[in-house]
Amino acid sequence: MLNALEVFTTVAFGLMVGVEFAVLFVLNPILKALPGDSGQLGHAHGGRMLGAVMPFWYIGSLALVAVWAIAGRHHHGAGLVVASGVLLIVSVIMSVLLLVPINNRNKTWTPENRPEDWRQQIDRWVRFHYVRVAVIIAAFALLVVSLV
Repeated sequence: MLNALEVFTTVAFGLMVGVEFAVLFVLNPILKALPGDSGQLGHAHGGRMLGAVMPFWYIGSLALVAVWAIAGRHHHGAGLVVASGVLLIVSVIMSVLLLVPINNRNKTWTPENRPEDWRQQIDRWVRFHYVRVAVIIAAFALLVVSLV
């Protein structure tokens, strides 16, 4: 049963990390290269789409890691699973405090109502996202290393 939990958690968490990595290194450069304000409109749409699913994915991944840490507490690599969970908690806190407020504003902007500093706010979101992606990659790496 623990093996199934490990596989399911690794796949679910890994897919989330992959999506966040793709947003940072594929989608954001594409949106930034679009002419005029098209990139902001793309960010707003992406914020609405991913903003609806990512909270469940993050919390779900954290719950799976927590269950794994408890169920596997007497197995090899348990400390790494706990460390992975701690980093995932850090990423959730970062998201709630730093990224979500910017995203919530951005997803409501239209060409008629967006603020003058919209580009700076999107750039700030991207900088915070770099840090969050680094944290979740480290958390995922710890999780994978705990398996070997």
